Amino acid sequence: MVRSGERGSTRIADRVIAKIASQAAREALGDAREVRGAGGKPPQAAVAVRDRPARDGLHGEARVRVAVELGYPSDIGAQCGAVRRQVSGRVRALAGVDVRDVAVTVERLHAPERTGVGRGRTR
Repeated sequence: MVRSGERGSTRIADRVIAKIASQAAREALGDAREVRGAGGKPPQAAVAVRDRPARDGLHGEARVRVAVELGYPSDIGAQCGAVRRQVSGRVRALAGVDVRDVAVTVERLHAPERTGVGRGRTR
C-alpha cells in the first residue's frame, strides 16, 4: 500500500477558502436579509495563505480577512467574535486548513429604517 504522502497531494485554492470563509461569516451573522438591512452587502472574504501545506499535502495555514456590514445598534464585538469562531471552525472542518488569524473589518453600520412619524431632523 502506498502511503498518503507518497500518492500525491491536494491543494485547496485560495478562492475556495475565501468562499468557505464568506459563507461562514454569513452563517455567524444569521439570515442575510437581517445582516444586509436596506441595501447592504453580504459578508465578503479575502484570503491570504501564509504557509503552504506540509509535505503530506494536509493542514496548511491561512490568514483570512472578512469585511462585514452590521446592524446598528448591536454588540459589534460579540458579532465579530462569532464571525472569527465560525470562519476558523468551518475552514478547518471543510478544507483541512488551520486559520490562525481572522481579521474582521466592519465596513458599515446600518441603522433601522424609520417608518411613520416625520422624516425631519432628529435632535
